[in-house]
Amino acid sequence: MAAALFFAAACEPGEEETIPVLTVGSTLWKAAGGTVVVQVAATSTWKFEVEYAAGQPTDWIHFDPVSGSGFGSSTMTVDTNSGDSPRQATVFLRSPHYFAKAEISQSGGVMAGPQWLEMPAVSGADGFGFFTHNMSGGLYVDSEKSGVRNWSFLWDYENHLSHWVAYPLNKGLIGKGGRTDLWGFDPLLPAEVQPDVTKTYGGGWTRGHQIPSADRLNRDANISTFYATNMTPQNYDFNGEIWADLEQQVRNYSSKCDTLYVVTGCDIRGYRMSSGWNTGFSVPVPVAYYKALLRRKGSDYSAVGFYLPHDPLIAGDSFMDYIMSIDELEQKTGVDFFVNLSVVVGTSNADAIESADPLQTVKNW
Repeated sequence: MAAALFFAAACEPGEEETIPVLTVGSTLWKAAGGTVVVQVAATSTWKFEVEYAAGQPTDWIHFDPVSGSGFGSSTMTVDTNSGDSPRQATVFLRSPHYFAKAEISQSGGVMAGPQWLEMPAVSGADGFGFFTHNMSGGLYVDSEKSGVRNWSFLWDYENHLSHWVAYPLNKGLIGKGGRTDLWGFDPLLPAEVQPDVTKTYGGGWTRGHQIPSADRLNRDANISTFYATNMTPQNYDFNGEIWADLEQQVRNYSSKCDTLYVVTGCDIRGYRMSSGWNTGFSVPVPVAYYKALLRRKGSDYSAVGFYLPHDPLIAGDSFMDYIMSIDELEQKTGVDFFVNLSVVVGTSNADAIESADPLQTVKNW
């Protein structure tokens, strides 16, 4: 994705100085890294500087030459990312009084994912990025630096949506407050790869949350639920009826246990429709939505899943018609849920939890 971005600084330029233009041939990089020639259009001296995202690795973007004068070019080298997580940086092209900038993102290598109970297996494939928010909507690094984790997501750079979000849920994490409706871009990703959800998707599709607004009511956490990375194009009747009913039931389940670990996702395999272009992208319309739920009460664990076809004809149905075991949900979606459960309860117990009769399981919820 090319970037030709420029922003004025506050200082007064000299008479001959104009705003420089930086053209970068690729702002989204695979884990393998590589090189690209970037173009500089300037009427003065210039130099490159790189600002790395807080809490992430540094010194993985290099320029040759790093400075020059007038129109020219430089070779930008992005090192291989052998770490588990994606990383971000901002490249600045500075002239004496102005600057231009470009946001650079790079996918991680083989992603193991954190050892949290809500976590599914995390794809390490190129084109995907894994991120976790803190309760202020910024990047979660660790509990010491970031406080409580909020929600995680697996971003698909090609299709401009999250395949799933994962998060813990209980009364304390829900908090108190109201719906902010502050739709916007996720600060963890460059805005240019995200749909502009300050507008509707177009094509008659609503902006459907994956982690519901009502699951995070404290103001900053609630704002994060309106990020583009939490949205998918969803049918109005489906969103407002059967899906909303299931979301409310999930909160009810969480109120009667210590913590409910939730994975909410969309299935776009074989999709036949896309949203309109109101947001800047034509995003695939999911063929189905699902929830995987792992309940902890004391030392007892149990789990169920739901897989709902994305069809307005089922809007008035009961979500209980679509309940299934976690094993069945894994077969439906191809996602390996709750990969860290065996660490807590052992492999045989985890297998039994994931294969248990879901109707019998929820009787105790």
